[in-house]
Amino acid sequence: MQRFTQLFQAVDSTTSTNEKVAALQHYFHEETAANAVWALYLFLGKTRRRLITSRVLRDIFLTISNIPEWLFEASYSHVGDSAETIALLLRDIALPVPNPEFQHQPLSTWLETIIPQVKTCSAEEQPALIVSWWASLDGYEVFVLNKILTGAFRVGVSTKLVVKALAAEYDIPADLITYRLMGDFKPSVEAYEQLTQTPDSDTTTQVVPSRPYPFFLASQIDVKKFAQETMDTWQAEWKWDGIRAQLIHRAGQTFIWSRGEDLITHQFPEFTDPLKQLPEGTVLDGEIVCWDGQQPLDFNHLQKRLGRKRVSAKLMAENPVHFLAYDLLENKGQDIRSSPLDQRRQLLIDLLNTRSAPFDVYISLPQPLAFDTFEQLQELRANSRDHRAEGLMLKSLNSPYLVGRKRGYWWKYKVDPMTLDAVLIYAQAGSGKRANLFTDYTFALWQGEELVPFAKAYSGLDNQEISTLDKWIRRHTRERFGPVRSVEPTHVFEIGFEGIAQSKRHKSGISVRFPRILRWRHDKPIAEADSLDAAIALLRANSATAFG
Repeated sequence: MQRFTQLFQAVDSTTSTNEKVAALQHYFHEETAANAVWALYLFLGKTRRRLITSRVLRDIFLTISNIPEWLFEASYSHVGDSAETIALLLRDIALPVPNPEFQHQPLSTWLETIIPQVKTCSAEEQPALIVSWWASLDGYEVFVLNKILTGAFRVGVSTKLVVKALAAEYDIPADLITYRLMGDFKPSVEAYEQLTQTPDSDTTTQVVPSRPYPFFLASQIDVKKFAQETMDTWQAEWKWDGIRAQLIHRAGQTFIWSRGEDLITHQFPEFTDPLKQLPEGTVLDGEIVCWDGQQPLDFNHLQKRLGRKRVSAKLMAENPVHFLAYDLLENKGQDIRSSPLDQRRQLLIDLLNTRSAPFDVYISLPQPLAFDTFEQLQELRANSRDHRAEGLMLKSLNSPYLVGRKRGYWWKYKVDPMTLDAVLIYAQAGSGKRANLFTDYTFALWQGEELVPFAKAYSGLDNQEISTLDKWIRRHTRERFGPVRSVEPTHVFEIGFEGIAQSKRHKSGISVRFPRILRWRHDKPIAEADSLDAAIALLRANSATAFG
C-alpha cells in the first residue's frame, strides 16, 4: 500500500504529463505483477464498487473522536471530501496500537484479502475493523483506503498517460495496449502478463472472445479548413443521438459493449439472434437507437432501457431498438481496422445485404448522404433535427479505424445548440480538485413571478469566472440544504443544450439534454431572463428531437 500511495501522490501532485508518465513507468518497472495489475485497475477506473458509504465512515470516525458533528461538517465543507476530511482529522486522534497483520502489506494483499473483510464481518464488528486499518496506516494511506472503500477512488491521470507508461516500459505499441485493456479486464497476474506480452505472441482475441476494439472518435470540425477539402474523398452520415456500441459474435457467443466499456448485452436481447446470423468473428460498430421503423425515436425511449438488470417484454415492445451499423471492424475473425473506410464499408454491405428478414428489423446499414459541395453539407446540417439527428459525421474514405481521437480522419459537424437565458438559483461544491469551489449550478426560468428550476450545469465557465462566481456565492447565500446553497437571484447565464422534451419528473415540466453554460450574461438583468413559456415554445418547434 505504501508504494502505491507514493505513486498516487507523485501523479496527483504535478501537472506535468512527462512527470506523471515517468512516475508510472518507474512504478511498473519496480513493482511486482501482482501489485502492478491492481494499481492499473484502480488508475483506469475499472471499478467504482462501493464497499461502505461515506456516511458510515463519518459515523465511525465520530464515535472514536471527541470532535462534535458540527465541527466535522465545517471541516468537510472546507475540504469538500469525506475521505480526505477523515484522513486529515485522524492525525490528531489517539488510535489503537497498529495491528501488525495490516502494517506494511502490499496493495494486492489489501485489495484481495484485507479490504474484502468489510463485507464478510458483522455490522457490530465493522467499526473496530476499520479503525484498526486506520491505526495501521499513515495519513495519506488512510485517504487512499477511504477512497477505495467508498468507491470514489480517482486520480489526476488519464488512461492515455497510463497506456503511454506501459507502452514505454514494455516496448509495446500504445494502440495494442489500449486494445488489450478493453472490456472485462480482470486484475490478475495472468491478465497482466497477457497485457505486457510481446506483440508477436498476442492471442488476445482467442483468450478473451468478448473483448471489443478501442473506439475511434471524431474530432470537432474546423469549418474553414474543411471547406477547402475535396468533397468527393469524404463520406457524410447523420450523427445519431443514441448509444455508440460494438456488436460482437465470436466463439458462438454474442456481446454488446458501449463506448464507456460497459457490457450491455442483457439490456438489448433483441440483437442476440440477428447477430448470431452473422459469421463467427464479426464485430460491428454503430449506434443503438430506439426506432419507429423509419427513423430514431426520442432519446427518452432509449433511456428507459438503460441500467436495467432485466428487460421485460412490455418494455421492449414500448421501446423497440435498432442498430445502425456504420463500420465493420472484424470480418470472419480478421481484424480489418487498417483497411480504408470505403473497403470496410463494401465488406459491410456484402455482409448485411445477404441477411433475410427479420434481420433488418434489428440491424441495418444507413445510407451515406449525397452531397457535392460544402454548401450542400451545410444545408444538410441545418436540417439535421428534421431527421432526429444531432448533425453530421464526416469521414475520409481513406481512413483506417484508429484508436481514440485522431484528428484529420473523422469530423463531427453538430448543429448549433438550443439556448435559453436562465437565472442562477442554487450552487453546490464540485468534486476532486474542485471540491473547494462551487462549480455545480442550478438554473431557473420565469413562470409568472416565480423562478422555476429547469436545468443543472457545471461546465462552460473558465477558471477566472469560476473563482469570481464562487466568491460571490459565499457572500450571497440565502439558505443551505446540506451541500446545496440557495443564492440570491442575481446572475443570468446563457444555457445551451442539445434537446428539449416534456418531463413529468421535473417541476418545470421539461428536461433538457446535455446542458452547459455558454456565457455569463453580465449585460442582462434577471427580469429579462427567459420564461418557461419560451422553453415550451422551443419544445413545440423542435418536437422531432424531444427525448423525455
